[in-house]
Amino acid sequence: MEFDLEYLQRQLPALRAGLALTVQASGLAILISIAIGLVGASWRALRIPVLGWLAAAYVELIRNTPLLVQIFFVFFGLPTIGLKLSLFWSGVAALALWAGAFQIENVRGGLAAIAPGLPEAARALGLTRGQYLRKVGLPLAVRTGLPAMLNTCVSLIKNSAYLSAIGMQELTGVAFDRIASDFRAFEMLAVLLVGYLSVVLSLSFSVRLLEHRLQAPFRR
Repeated sequence: MEFDLEYLQRQLPALRAGLALTVQASGLAILISIAIGLVGASWRALRIPVLGWLAAAYVELIRNTPLLVQIFFVFFGLPTIGLKLSLFWSGVAALALWAGAFQIENVRGGLAAIAPGLPEAARALGLTRGQYLRKVGLPLAVRTGLPAMLNTCVSLIKNSAYLSAIGMQELTGVAFDRIASDFRAFEMLAVLLVGYLSVVLSLSFSVRLLEHRLQAPFRR
């Protein structure tokens, strides 16, 4: 079976729509996961009773269970207790919760890398621990932990392919529907490779530019 370019051209509208859905779901999940990471890392760093323990338990739960099971739990399990989300938001929530656990650890690693003298200087200036985190600690932690945070975002984009298991017509879902109906596996799998590679490289390039700008004051 030869590569059929004309067949691929006929499928481009559906594939573009699937890619757009992948980008939209992944982008929202990335933003939510970063917010979870900042809040959860703050709770753990401040050792807030109950909230700090909940954040630690959440990290262990997510990191030690399969993502596919988490997606099924959000989509099929939560409605049984009255928490019903749409297909799209179930996918976004599952991805965000998965990545959020890793972002908590990424931010915690960034906080741990800060020189001990800096928190001491903040206390000497009269800053509370909360003020130190908000104004000094978290901005420095994000800058230091940016490579690890990028890796988590890249993994999230790649793992968005699992959303096809609950019927979301993102890029992988569209491609496998076409494989099942038209048996053109090579063309569709080639599109998947190129599609995910382009999205991941675009994100990596953007973050590298951001990292370069953030490090600019320290290169002089």
